[in-house]
Amino acid sequence: MLMRRIVLLAPNGQVGFELQRSLAPLGQLFCLSRADVDFRDTAATSAQVLALQPDLIVNAAAWTAVDKAETEQDAAYLLNAALPGALAAIARQLNCWLVHYSTDYVYPGTGEQPWREDDVTAPLSVYGASKLAGDLAIQQSGARHLIFRTSWVYAARGNNFMKTMLKLAAQRESLSVVADQFGAPTPARLIANVTALALQQVLASSKANDGYIGDKSSDKSGVYHLAAAGYTNWYQFADAIFTMARQAGVPLALQEQQFSAITTAQYPTPAQRPANSRLDLSKLEQTFGLSLPDWHSQLAQTFHEYRDAVLSS
Repeated sequence: MLMRRIVLLAPNGQVGFELQRSLAPLGQLFCLSRADVDFRDTAATSAQVLALQPDLIVNAAAWTAVDKAETEQDAAYLLNAALPGALAAIARQLNCWLVHYSTDYVYPGTGEQPWREDDVTAPLSVYGASKLAGDLAIQQSGARHLIFRTSWVYAARGNNFMKTMLKLAAQRESLSVVADQFGAPTPARLIANVTALALQQVLASSKANDGYIGDKSSDKSGVYHLAAAGYTNWYQFADAIFTMARQAGVPLALQEQQFSAITTAQYPTPAQRPANSRLDLSKLEQTFGLSLPDWHSQLAQTFHEYRDAVLSS
C-alpha cells in the first residue's frame, strides 16, 4: 500500500507547527513554508502543490494581522481568499481532501447565543470578509473539504494574547483589558489534534491511498466550529493567565489592584471586533464523536508548556 502524501502549507506558524506533529502519523508529510514560496503568488504556490501530487492538502497559511488588513486589503484577500480558492481547485482536480482554517470573525458578533455553522455571516472587518471569501471559494469549488472555524488562537510559541499579557505584566504595574468581548481561547495544539482525529475518520472511510473513493466520506465534507468548550472574555482570560503565572512563581510587575476591565469603546482599534464570538461546537462533536475540552484546562496545559520552554532556554 502506498503511503498517503500530505502537503502542509505554513508549517512554522502557531497552528502549522502543531500540525507537523499531529499529521506525521497519517502519511508522508511535505511542508511548504514562506521560505519555499510566496503564498500570495497563487500560481507559483499551486505549481508547487501540484508537483507533490498530494492525497491531502492542509492549509495553515493565512493573513492574521487583523488591523493591518484594513489598509492592506489586497494582501489579506490574496492569502485568505485567493489561496484557499486555488488549493480547492487542486483538491477538486486530484480528488483529494482539503483542510482549511477559518474564524469567528465571519459572524456579526451580535447577541449572546453561540453561532452555528449555518447562521448568517456578516463580517465586521476586512479580515473577516477575506476569510469568509476563502470559505465560500472552497465550498463552491466542489472539492471535498473540512473548514474549521476557530477562535482566539494562542500557543506556547509565536505571537499571541497569552504571551503578550505575560510580557506586559512583567513590565507594567497597571494594565487594562477589554471585558465586553466573549469567546473561547483555543490553543493551536487542540486545533491540530482535533484536525488529525477528524482526518483519520474521513481518510479511513475514503481509502484515499488505494485509489477507492468511498461514498460516505464526503458526507462529512463541510464547515465545522473547532474551539475549546465554554467561553470567557479577554479580561477574565488575562486574569486566569496571571493567576497561573503567580502560582508558578513567575515574577510580575503588575499589581493586582491595578488590573482593570474596560469596554471595547475605551480601546478603539482600526478593525472592529465581534462582541460575541461564542461558537456552537455540537456539529463537530456529533459528526466525529468528539468531546472538546474546556478552555481553562487547555490554558493550564499551554501555559505550563510555555513556562517549561522558558525555563529550559
